[in-house]
Amino acid sequence: MKFEALKNVLRSMENVAIAFSGGVDSTFLVKVAHDILGNRAVAITVCSATYPERELQAAVHFLEANGIENRLVVVDEMDIAGFMDNPPNRCYLCKRAVFGKIMAVAAETGISDVMDGTNADDRNDYRPGVQALAELGVRSPLCEVGMTKAEIRELSRMMGLVTWNKPSMACLASRFPYGQKISSEKLVRVDKAEQFMLAKGFTQIRVRHHNDLARIEVPILERHRFGDERLMDEVHKEFKRLGFTYITLDLEGYRTGSMNEQLLKEDGVVKYTL
Repeated sequence: MKFEALKNVLRSMENVAIAFSGGVDSTFLVKVAHDILGNRAVAITVCSATYPERELQAAVHFLEANGIENRLVVVDEMDIAGFMDNPPNRCYLCKRAVFGKIMAVAAETGISDVMDGTNADDRNDYRPGVQALAELGVRSPLCEVGMTKAEIRELSRMMGLVTWNKPSMACLASRFPYGQKISSEKLVRVDKAEQFMLAKGFTQIRVRHHNDLARIEVPILERHRFGDERLMDEVHKEFKRLGFTYITLDLEGYRTGSMNEQLLKEDGVVKYTL
C-alpha cells in the first residue's frame, strides 16, 4: 500500500525538514512525518511576495495547532537572477535559489534530509522546478511512492485534515505569461484581485496578468455567476481600481498550468527545455 510505503520512507529518516506551504500535499506530508518522527520532523515555511499572506497565515496556524516546529525563511524572489524576466524556466531558477536557502536552514540545525510535497500527478505537467529539486537532493516521497492528488485528498479526509478539499494553490508568479516581466507591484495587484474574488464567494480563482488585461479563471461550474450584471460591475470597478485596463473572463474556466499552454505544440510536446 502506498500509505505504508510512505511511512516506511519516513521511518528510515533520522530527522527531516519539510518545505511547507499549507497546501493539500505538504500538509498531509508534514502531518504524517510528525506523527511518525515527532519533534524530529520540522516544517520550513517561506515568506515571500509570491506567497499570498492568507496562505502564510493559514500555514502557520496549522503548524501551531498541531505542535509542529516551524522555521520561517524570508525570500525576495526579485533578487534571484533572471526571475523578474520570467523565462519558461523561471520555476527552476526560483526553486534552485529558495530550496538552497531551505537546505541551509535545515543544515544549521543538523537536519540532513529535506523534503517537499511534489506528488505523482505533478509529473504530467511542465514543471522545471522538479529538476532543481533533484539537483539539490531534495526528496519528494509522495511522488516516490506514486501517490496521486486524489489519493492524498482521500487520506487527508480520513485523517481529519481540514485541507483535504482545499483548492489547489500555486505561487503568484504563475499568473504571468512567460516573457512578461514580474514585479512586486504586479504580484500585489494579482493578490488583491484574487482576494476580492474569493471574498465574493468563488471557491477557486486565478487572475492571469497579461500586462493591462486581467484574464479571470473560475471553476467551470461557477462561470454562470458572471451572468449577474451587478457582479460584473463590481469586479470591473475593483479591477480598474487595482490598475487593470481590460477585464475578461476565460470561457474555458480554471485549469492548472494554463500558462504552460503557450509552450506546447499541437502534439503536446513542450517547446522549451532546460
